[in-house]
Amino acid sequence: MVPGAESPAMDATPPHTRKWVAFDLDGTLTRRETMPFFLREALGTPRFLALVLRSLPELGAYGLGRLRNDAVKEIVLRRSLGGRALEDLRPVAARFAEQTLPRLLSGPVWARAQEHRARGHGLILVTATLGLYAETWAAAAGFDATIATELELDDAGCITGRLRGANCYGPEKARRLQDFLRGRSLHWAYGNSRGDAEMLGMARQAVWVGPQQHRGQALPPLADTD
Repeated sequence: MVPGAESPAMDATPPHTRKWVAFDLDGTLTRRETMPFFLREALGTPRFLALVLRSLPELGAYGLGRLRNDAVKEIVLRRSLGGRALEDLRPVAARFAEQTLPRLLSGPVWARAQEHRARGHGLILVTATLGLYAETWAAAAGFDATIATELELDDAGCITGRLRGANCYGPEKARRLQDFLRGRSLHWAYGNSRGDAEMLGMARQAVWVGPQQHRGQALPPLADTD
């Protein structure tokens, strides 16, 4: 069962008075990037390994700063999911959200998300990974909203391999989060990389998550904000 799905608390606090907290997913709530694990399930191990080998030049170029992350993502998506019907992938995404993604969670950070929920705070998942599975997991885990990268579809409902809108990374995370908040304050934000910097800069209290949390070290005690 998805962690947090066992009857997530439904808070009756009016949305305009709630305190809001944003969590990144990959490397923050989870110990690893989630999309490779999803693609492995969607493709099967032999095809996934072939995809990795074929994409090594682009991945290397990204690592050296010669290719943007959105460009690499579209190349990988076109090679892996291009032409597949979105509806055919929904059962894969649901299974991944229920069975695989929970095993990738970072214990201390997931515990912090549950603590925020217990205090009645509004939880927002803000991630550059695919909404296809991130939205399913977040809804079951008790998040109030998900902001994620979305897939472009053709007229037949098949994945083109391109993104619908911008990659939800860096400044785009902050822009979309501001649109969601509509002038409300962001009280806390949790992230782990430069792609989270602008989002963390919006928060009254920014929490950088490091490898030590993924090794089991607890986060500092949750301090309330005004």
